[in-house]
This record gives sequence, structure tokens and C-alpha cells, in this order.
Amino acid sequence: MNCKTTKLRDAISFALTVGAVSAVGTGAVFAQESGQTETTTLDRIEVTGSRIRQVDVENAAPVLTISRADIEKQGFQSVADILQNISAVGAPAISRAQPLSAGENVGGQFISMRNLGSTRTLILVNGKRLGISTSGLQDISLIPTAAVERIEVLKDGASSIYGSDAIAGVVNIITRSNFEGATAQAYYGQYGEGDGETTRADFVMGFTGDRGSLTAAVEYRKEEEVLSGDRPYSAFPQGQWHPDRGWTTVSQWGVINLPAAAGGNRVLNTGADWRNITNFHALNTNTGTSAADPNGSTVDKSNTNLQTHLRTPLESRSLFVDGVFDINDSVRFRSNMMYSQRDAERQVAGYPFQSGAFAGTTMAINSYYNPVGTFHGYATPQAVNYWRRTWEIPRVDRPTTTNWRFSAGLEGSFDIGERIFDWDVGYLYNNNKVTQENYGNLNVARVGQAVGPSFLNAQGVVQCGTAAAPIPLASCVPWNPFIPFGRVGDGGLTGNQALIDFLFQTLNSSGETETEVFTANLAGSLFALPGGDLGFAVGVESRKESGEFIPDAQAVTGNSTTLSAGPTDGSYKVDEIYAELAIPLLADLPGAQELSFSIATRYSDYDTFGDTLNSKFGFKWKPIDSLLFRGTYAEGFRAPTIADLYGGGSQTFSFFTDPCDTTFGAARNNAACQRDIVNAATFRQLQQGFTPAAGTNSQTPVAFFSGSNPNLIPETSESKTFGVVWSPGFLEGLNVSLDWWNIRIEDTIVADSATQMLNDCYIQGDASRCTNFTRDPVLGYVNSLRFTGINAGFRETEGYDLDLSYRLATEGFGTFNLTWQTTYTSKDEIKTDTNPLTLPQQLVGYATSPGFLGTHRIRSNANVTWNMGSFGATWGARYYSSQKETCLSAALFPDECTDPTFRAANPAQTRAINKMGSVTFNDLELRWSAPWNATIAIGANNVFDRQGPQFYSQPSANVSYHGQYDIGRFMYMKYQQKF
Repeated sequence: MNCKTTKLRDAISFALTVGAVSAVGTGAVFAQESGQTETTTLDRIEVTGSRIRQVDVENAAPVLTISRADIEKQGFQSVADILQNISAVGAPAISRAQPLSAGENVGGQFISMRNLGSTRTLILVNGKRLGISTSGLQDISLIPTAAVERIEVLKDGASSIYGSDAIAGVVNIITRSNFEGATAQAYYGQYGEGDGETTRADFVMGFTGDRGSLTAAVEYRKEEEVLSGDRPYSAFPQGQWHPDRGWTTVSQWGVINLPAAAGGNRVLNTGADWRNITNFHALNTNTGTSAADPNGSTVDKSNTNLQTHLRTPLESRSLFVDGVFDINDSVRFRSNMMYSQRDAERQVAGYPFQSGAFAGTTMAINSYYNPVGTFHGYATPQAVNYWRRTWEIPRVDRPTTTNWRFSAGLEGSFDIGERIFDWDVGYLYNNNKVTQENYGNLNVARVGQAVGPSFLNAQGVVQCGTAAAPIPLASCVPWNPFIPFGRVGDGGLTGNQALIDFLFQTLNSSGETETEVFTANLAGSLFALPGGDLGFAVGVESRKESGEFIPDAQAVTGNSTTLSAGPTDGSYKVDEIYAELAIPLLADLPGAQELSFSIATRYSDYDTFGDTLNSKFGFKWKPIDSLLFRGTYAEGFRAPTIADLYGGGSQTFSFFTDPCDTTFGAARNNAACQRDIVNAATFRQLQQGFTPAAGTNSQTPVAFFSGSNPNLIPETSESKTFGVVWSPGFLEGLNVSLDWWNIRIEDTIVADSATQMLNDCYIQGDASRCTNFTRDPVLGYVNSLRFTGINAGFRETEGYDLDLSYRLATEGFGTFNLTWQTTYTSKDEIKTDTNPLTLPQQLVGYATSPGFLGTHRIRSNANVTWNMGSFGATWGARYYSSQKETCLSAALFPDECTDPTFRAANPAQTRAINKMGSVTFNDLELRWSAPWNATIAIGANNVFDRQGPQFYSQPSANVSYHGQYDIGRFMYMKYQQKF
């Protein structure tokens, strides 16, 4: 038995022992939330989506509430994991199964409602914005779960209330306040395979008095890594059913690139003398392209999954303090502070170095380690290119993010006649600092020196330089890239610490963003209408966002194999004013127990693009007490981010299809292609490894460059909802709601694509689109390309949300609570260009669509909670519907291609499609409330150890699996002690 698997059993035993000891010395005082002290606040509350306080919590827009009790009765312990299980939430911007992600946001966790992207979901903490990165992402991993009282999720647009980014929805995290007593909790869990250990501990304490309260929470969380090689579905590039496919020819064995006439690409025989080129055999390039051998060969190749994270580790420490002080009966001071530090890590395989992609790194003709150079008797000495994956040194990023958040304000109420008015003024400051340490990328200049001229000195040591002009060993260490991984000596990398220290340096990048907000709000009622008082809210807000991200100088200059990037630095300011009305038109009448309308509008003035006005209209109609109809229409917008406007740009290895490719291109050998390519009639697009593209949408072998655009304008949106809520009197405790929703976003801010740029040039004949790329003068492949963000196209999604809750109290079997949330997406289409002839891509029901992450048609979550006396249990089920993806190969693997002649309705094209099955993950928790004021729980997420289907298109992941799916059975225990 793996010794790790005993930890959970030992932890549960320890918790029971501690609980028994606690029973002796702990009194029977339970920690509790005391609620607000003012009667008016208890009676009238502010619900996410409106600034008007009112008694009725049922809004015109659908709001989902996750209570503290909900959080404590399940096994997901981070705010990110809890939110990710909402049926209306799509795949995150960067999942923890994507270690290949780069940039300032690596290590963060983000929420994407309706799968529209994390920058279109607004995250609030107590109604105020969470800080953002320069690219506009809001990292919820920085919020400690211990500080959360409840989470309200508005599944509707709300730019008229909150401003930019509230397009897909709003997540409002309400923190604990007025806490009385103390509580401590410990959590430990691990996967059934004995890895991915998660440890979490928190302590919350507080007191309340006649004039105020003070609440404090501390939390520590650590989640260990899971390696791709430790799961069957992720151990190989193309999954467990094809373990020999997808291995890379740029391997740890080293490849010499000779001209075709001299033998082509070759690899040193095991244990052979590298000085004799006849000891090199021809590189095995069989990647499985023939029916005779569809899976190919692993000889001379690398399985990069063996060095890659499946789940990236993280560690966080947090402190939260909330204080309330009543200055007098009508004025209150409220403030809270949050500090968080998160350390993360991501690991991918050693760098696949190809000297042909880096100027100045060709092995010199007079390098001692050149087997076809001047030293070893080769007939026609020559400089050579080579490939070598530096397997000895995996690439590791270690980002650390530190967050300081402080808010303070005065709030109160006053009366005018019989009417109550609420007011508040506040200030928010949020600061995020990130430092990134990167190790495992090569110093390009030093590679050039290491494979430059070298000789065998009098001591029998290979030394850089020449006998006439030697370079001291302290200044240069020669490298023999043809010595394979695991072989020591002969100038190889394995075991050669001096060479490792010479070629690899730690890169350090840093960034900082600041958010500063001043607000003032006034709300109350103006006069009576037939259905009640006309409510209003007005307010002003001034916000400044500033940020920078400075990559290491080696990355800025391109002297490292890491993706080259320039510094980002900029800021913007926005002044806003809003107004909102709640209009209760009718009440307590036949056919109109309630008929009310809501109107809101917000004016925003940016110092970048100018101003914008966004409004919202909503209605509620109750023909009878048990039936409510509701609907909204909302305008929204998303302002360009700091990185959109002022980003320094970065290198990217894009996937694209060259229209001039004679196998897959749509413009093959046309006049424009003949103009730019010498041998257009036989031209083939090159992919990674500088080999001919094996299919459409292949990855470039040289880095392209993506930059910013200061002329971007905001995205704009229109959102519509219509729903019904039913609470039948004949079945007490049952509530059912069904809401239709539609969101359309225009002028979407998208990265221009290499495919689109080339299509515009060669197919549409747009000469202006032919100026930002170049081609190799001999081979014709695209050897440089630069693109920016643009406003183009649209995104539209539509569907239904079904929410059901039922509470059943029985005489002798306890109390049962059922909650069931289902999201059905009927449409999700995207268009990212300005060409009126191109059709949008369909995303719903697909794992991926070229360049975009697809959307599950159905996501459904059901939970049944049972409580009886001191015992309780929760059973949960999380359902993901089936998805389609392009077949791995209809010809080679027909049994994995359910519809080889599939024709999409839009765009109208035929392609081979494989439909993957649905999957349901079940969760179980058992609880016991001990008499010493403790709660002990054990449970398992994915209790049946279900595995999702194999996805070769790698949705939200860097392995052939889905980044949203569970990666094994996760068993845990929790112990909570109240004082």
C-alpha cells in the first residue's frame, strides 16, 4: 500500500481523538452569526442586482444564493471550486489542468458565467469590485472561504447598476460580520491514488457589543500537485487508448539536422561514439499516419506528459478583519480589510530547443562537438542545426500573488416624515502584487556560445574558443546536444552542473495593479403608489485602475526561450452616476397580487474611449400568490483593459491554417500565393518540428507576436430574461423557477488570428492585411507575424435555467432538503471577424471549435441533504452532457468517429465528428454533531471514481481530457470546533 493512502485514515482518527478531549474542557457555547442590529436593516435588505433596499427578496432578475450552511455541508473548500460547480458557470479562463499557460495570471482561479469569458463576469466583495489584473481578470483564489457568509450570483446583465464587465452576470461575495464566539476548522483530503493532498485550516472569532462588532478570520490552504503521468487518461499525449501517438520528435535524445542528401535528421545510437556520423541512425518520424501502423512509434521521441502537471499546486495564507461601530443611533462606521498571499507552481516538460528557430545558435563548423565539423575527419565540414529537448530541466513557473484590500465607509439612515432614507459613502483600495520566478528556459546567447567554436585543450578538456583565443571555463561551458538524456559525460547535459548553470538562469517578472474607488449612494422611497412606495436609489462612483507587468529583461530582449514579451504599463479613470427606480404599480388585486417595474440607468465617462450610457428594465407580475412572472432587458458593456490598450505584447505559438498550403489551404496555388511563394505549386505549411502540417489548424514552429491596440472601443451587450417562479400552496416547501435568457455581445474584443489575416490577404484580396507577416524566402512558410486585439464580430448565447428546491420535514426520519439546478444552453455562437460573408462558429455541444472553448449543452447539479438529530448527510450529483469534437482520424480510427460525414448547420462544412458520452460525478458527505460542540465529517467527491471521456482536442486542459472534469475520487475529512 502507498504510504500516502494511510494519511486520511490517520487524520480521521486524530480528529475523533481531539474531539473526545475537547468534550472535557469545552463549554456548550456555539459560535453564531448574530445578524444586523438595526430593525430597519433586518426588514429591508439589498439584494445583488439592485441598490434599493426592500422587504421582498424575489428580484425581477434571477439570483442564486449559496449560504454559509451550504458551503459547510459539502467537500469543495475553495471559493473557486464552489462557484465552478454552479450549472451556469463555464470552463475557467485558465484551469489548473493548463500548465502551459503563461503571463501574469498563471496560478489564479477565475469564473466564466455562461462560458462567455472571465472578463465578462463581474466579481464583487460586499458589493464592491474585486481587484483586477492588467488583463481584467479577477482572481477569486485570493478570497478565504472562512471569511464568506454567503455568495449571491446574479444570472443577468447589470452594467446599469455596477458598470463595466457585468455582462454575463455578477458574483457578489458577502463576508462575515457581527460574528459572536469562535470556531476552528481543519480539513484534509487526497485522491485515491495517494496524491493531490489538500490541507486547510481556519479560525474565526468575533464579538459584538452595544455599539459595534469585530470579526476576524485566518485561513491556511495547501493543495499538492498531481502529475499527468499518474493518471491513465493523461499519461500520454493522445490518451490511454493511443499511448504511442502524439510523442514529439524534438526529444531528449538529440537530433542532428543534416541536408537530405547527407542523411537528413539523425539520432546518435545508444552508447555510440558521437564523433563518427555513421553512428547516427535516421530519425524515426513514424507518428501514425498509415493504416498499417496507425499508432506510430515512440522511438526517438518524447512523451512530454511525463513531466507535466495535471493539477497545478498552490498554497495560500489569508487574514480577514471586519469592524462595525455605531457612532450614534443613525450613523455607522463599517470597515474591513483582507490580506492574502498565494504561491502557485506550474511545470511542463523541458524546452524543445530547435536551433533553426533561434538566430546565432547553429553549431559552429569548428565546434569540437560537431560530428561533421573540422575536428573529426568529415569529408565536407559544415555548421549544423540540431534539436534537443532539455529533459534534465523541466520548465517551472512559481508565481506569488499578494493582495491587500481595504474598504471603509459611513452609512446611516434618516427620516423625512414617515419615509426612511438610507445613505452611505465609502472608499475602496485594492492592491495586487505578483512576482514570478521561472526556471528551465535556455539563455539563447549562451547556447550560441556553448555550441560555438571549441577545442580540446592540453588537459584533455573541451574548452570554448580556439587554441589561439581560448575562453576561460568560468565564462563559457561547451555543450554537445547530441548526447542523450541519461548519458553522463562527452559534453552532455545530464549530470553536468556547470553546463546547466551556464545555460539556465532564473527569470524574474513582476507586476502590480491598484484599484481605487470612491462611492456615495442614497436610497429610499418617494411617494405611495397603488402597489406600494416608489423606491429609488442614486449614486456616484469614481474609480481608477492602474497596473503594470514587467517581464524579465531576458524575455523582453528575446534572449530566453521563454515567450518574448514587452512590459505593460498604463491606467484609466472612470466617473459614473446612476439612478434606479422600483415602481410597485399594483398589489393585492385579483389577477395582480403584485405588478411592479424596475428601471435603472448608468452613465460612465472614461478618460480612454469616452462615455457610455447603459440602462435596464425589469418587471414582476404575480397573478396569484403562488405564481410569479419576471423579466428583464439590460444593456451592458465591457471596457478595454490595461493590457488591451497598453500591453507590451508577447510571443505566441499560434495554431492556424495557411490558405496557400497545397493540401489543406483554400487558396492553394492561386495568383496571390504564387506572388509570395517561390514553389507555390508544392508549398506545404510547416508545423512544430518544421515538418509538413498533418492537418488544418497546425501550430507554428516559430513564435508570432501579439500586441495591444490603444484604439479599441468597449464591447456592448444586450441581455434579455423571462421567467416564472412557482411555489404551490398544496406542496409546502417546493419552489420551482424556469428562466429563459439571451445575451448578445457586439464589437467583441478579440485577438486577430493568423488564419484570418492570411485568409483576408490571399482569399479576400485585402492588400492591407498582407503587411504584418513575412515568409521564408526559400521554403515559403510564415516566419513572422504580428497581430493585435480588434473589435470584431459578435458572441450570442441563449438558454434556460431550471432551479428547484424542496424541503420535507418528517416525523421520524428527519428533514430532507433537495436543490436542483440545471442550465440548458440552446445557442452559443461566435464570429470574430469583420467579413460579412463568413458565418459564425457554433460552440454549444462542442468540446472545442477552432480557436475557442466549447459549451456543454446541459449542466445539472442536484443535492439532497438529510439531517436528523446529531447526524446528517449530503449527496450531490454533477452532470455534464455529451460533447462533440473532430475525430482523431476518421480513416485510421473509424470506431472513434461516430459521424464521419457530419455537416454543421452553421458554418456549412463537412467534417468527421466524434460524439463523446456524458458524465455524472457523485459526491457524498456524512456528518456527526458531537456533544462537545464539534462537527466531524467524512466524505468523497466523485465517490464512484468516475472518469470523463477522452478528449483529444484538450478542452480547458493541456492533456487529452476536459479541464472541468474530476481527476479521481477525492476523499476528505473535516473537523469543526465551536467555542
